[in-house]
Amino acid sequence: MLSRRMVVLGLAATVSGCAAQDDTDWLGFGYEVDNFDLKQYAALNAAKFPIPAADVRDIKPKYRRRLVNYQTSEPQGTIVVDTSNRYLYLVASDGKAMRYGIEVGREGFGWSGVANIARKAEWPTWTPPAEMVARDPRTAPFAKGMPGGPENPLGARALYLYQNGHDTLYRIHGGGRPTTLGKATSSGCIRLLDHDIVDLHNRVPTGTRTVVLSNPIVSDLSRSAPRGS
Repeated sequence: MLSRRMVVLGLAATVSGCAAQDDTDWLGFGYEVDNFDLKQYAALNAAKFPIPAADVRDIKPKYRRRLVNYQTSEPQGTIVVDTSNRYLYLVASDGKAMRYGIEVGREGFGWSGVANIARKAEWPTWTPPAEMVARDPRTAPFAKGMPGGPENPLGARALYLYQNGHDTLYRIHGGGRPTTLGKATSSGCIRLLDHDIVDLHNRVPTGTRTVVLSNPIVSDLSRSAPRGS
């Protein structure tokens, strides 16, 4: 009989709704590492479920969490998701922003628009949509929700985006992998490393304005789209 973990990994490779899809083509030669990054991605043992240290050698330097120069008309505290360049920015003061590397959905980069974080969750429950359960019977055991934990596709934290009081079904969540940051591996949502989603979750309150750009070149939002460095 397949183990629970094997079943979950199989689901993650084939279903939508913020589950993962494997798109790894990295060769594993390793990147340079400094002490700052080792501290950022060290083990988090105080969590409900301990989060092991991430292998920083597997993370491209441009996708490691950084405070960067960032000019935008968006107010401080806004989240801006640049799906095309695979970055999430949390706007700070004085022309700065905290930048995180992300994984994005393959199919049209998923939803785009302006929303607010209506809910935050630690070790969130993942509930596949009814359409997914009908399409893939392997999701049936989780029809009423898969409890939060290391095997859950949403990872350590999730931020739920609502627009005009309605759930967009779009999530910013954890569960990412160092080797797939920057790739189109999630099925529609924005996925960060667990270390990074914990950091972001701690920084933003509910109600946070969130701008998701489908494409900075052609999107209507691009007329005032911020540019990072």
